[in-house]
Amino acid sequence: MRTYDFSPLYRSTVGFDRLAGMLDQVLTNESSSQSYPPYNIEKTGDDAYRITVAVAGFSEDELNVEARDGQLVISGKKAAETDKVNYLHRGIATRAFERRFQLADHVRADGAVTANGLLHVDLVREVPEALKPRRIEIASTNTKAVELEAAEA
Repeated sequence: MRTYDFSPLYRSTVGFDRLAGMLDQVLTNESSSQSYPPYNIEKTGDDAYRITVAVAGFSEDELNVEARDGQLVISGKKAAETDKVNYLHRGIATRAFERRFQLADHVRADGAVTANGLLHVDLVREVPEALKPRRIEIASTNTKAVELEAAEA
């Protein structure tokens, strides 16, 4: 087990406490080695992603997908079985679960769909126009001098 001390990061930076908290959380989750249900994360475009979670045995009504506090939370809770079934072998896990995915700034869930026992959640990054790079024109010193002389006249 690895342990990391992030206290120097807290002491020498301002405004990065969220980043340090996320690193702490990721390392804690990795050490618990939660593996149910299995999932994939795909990059489907320049600013598009897809999370696919294996949810065999769950209906759409038993699944919940929420975006809150910069996280995508996918949870499932199986409804109580009304029929008493006598299993000889039960290999399909239908236990309750909750998976959390930390989302970057400006990433939002675009939709979710189930197909063939898989839950697909599409994500898209939408950077606001004010934060996109913009080109700043460079004026030559001669042009600036002519503009100043014209303004003085």
